Amino acid sequence: MSKVAVVYWSGTGNTEAMANAVVEGAKERGAEVSVFGPSEFNAGMVADFDAIAFGCPAMGAEVLEESEFEPMFTDVETVLGGKRIALFGSYGWGDGQWMRDWVDRCNAAGAKLISEALMINETPDDNGLSDCNALGSMLG
Repeated sequence: MSKVAVVYWSGTGNTEAMANAVVEGAKERGAEVSVFGPSEFNAGMVADFDAIAFGCPAMGAEVLEESEFEPMFTDVETVLGGKRIALFGSYGWGDGQWMRDWVDRCNAAGAKLISEALMINETPDDNGLSDCNALGSMLG
């Protein structure tokens, strides 16, 4: 059984809805899934999981949420080498620069992205939630 962590921050509930669908998809594949907010997860926990999905919406000038998520991710990215990860998040403006920057950081850390990062504009519809579920199944 695969152990999967889903670590996310959500301000409006859009990324939370995405995270719930990722969790569902991983569980459907038989994974043991643990869900964390950014203040509950740290670099010392990364080795406990076979795969990790990180979710964060675009904030401000297309950056990760700065008070909780960014400090946590800065901590964990130092130990992501070889780890299977997935990235997801919602956005309401811009063209996805925050996600491209985030993918670059993960690649520089040596993480193994299991698929393209998943971005959804605003509230995820049924197709978006299906995509999130599929992302979760790739982690399981």
